[in-house]
Amino acid sequence: MERRSLAASSLVYGAAIVMSAVILAPLVWLFLMSISSATDLSAQPLHWWPETLDLSRYGTLVSLVSNSAGEAFLGSLRNSLFVSGLATLGAILVAVPSAWAVSRTPQVQWSLFAVIATYMLPPVSLAVPLYMGLAHFGLLNTIVGLALVYLTILAPFATWLLKTGFDTIPQEIESAAMIDGARLDQTMRLVTLPLAKPIVATTALFAFLLAWDEFFYALLFTADQRAKTVTVAIADLAGGRVSDYGLIATGGILAALPPVLIGLVMQRAVISGLTTGGVKG
Repeated sequence: MERRSLAASSLVYGAAIVMSAVILAPLVWLFLMSISSATDLSAQPLHWWPETLDLSRYGTLVSLVSNSAGEAFLGSLRNSLFVSGLATLGAILVAVPSAWAVSRTPQVQWSLFAVIATYMLPPVSLAVPLYMGLAHFGLLNTIVGLALVYLTILAPFATWLLKTGFDTIPQEIESAAMIDGARLDQTMRLVTLPLAKPIVATTALFAFLLAWDEFFYALLFTADQRAKTVTVAIADLAGGRVSDYGLIATGGILAALPPVLIGLVMQRAVISGLTTGGVKG
């Protein structure tokens, strides 16, 4: 038994180490590129560890000097936060009642599958109608317009994810609340949602990350710093004939910080929901 237990433990820890290495290796290399000098990045053979540290790129991209690369990059970070936040908030507001209705009414579940089927379409196929719609309402190159476009992606995804969470909550609890005189909206708001906190927090986190990483629509529907997101800003860093790969890597590191911080906050919310929510006997 001890040998089997030791072998099983070794296999588990080995798999965890391999998975961590696969996940972290690109991030570590990205960081090393961001602090490597141009000489180290162009050396043959490649220097895996920089001989000289160069932190100047971080100063370049966080600079507040007017009309500088830093001002443009920080502006794109701010735009991404606003767009992703608005789209996530809208998706949750739409998805919560929709997912609850679909979960509690099996006869209309076909509607959710029909909406999810839109994910089979490539984004480019929806670009023209979305572009024409935004142009008609004067929302091209605006944060609100891009958030509405992202809502078409996030709302179906959030509805599907929340529906699976609502399915795990016993309907008998809601029936008891209604017998006690609670209205339908009160039942969902006071009974179901407190029990669904973990899945709501998780859905919001995934929706935010999905919006944060989106590139195609952001590139198509934005033209300048009024609505340009961080993914487009990083692509602009690689737009010249001679690209500074270290600067691109620095942009990637800085762009990863907001979702990482938000993920830590949302993780606490998920853990709190798991420990405080639940059915008491």
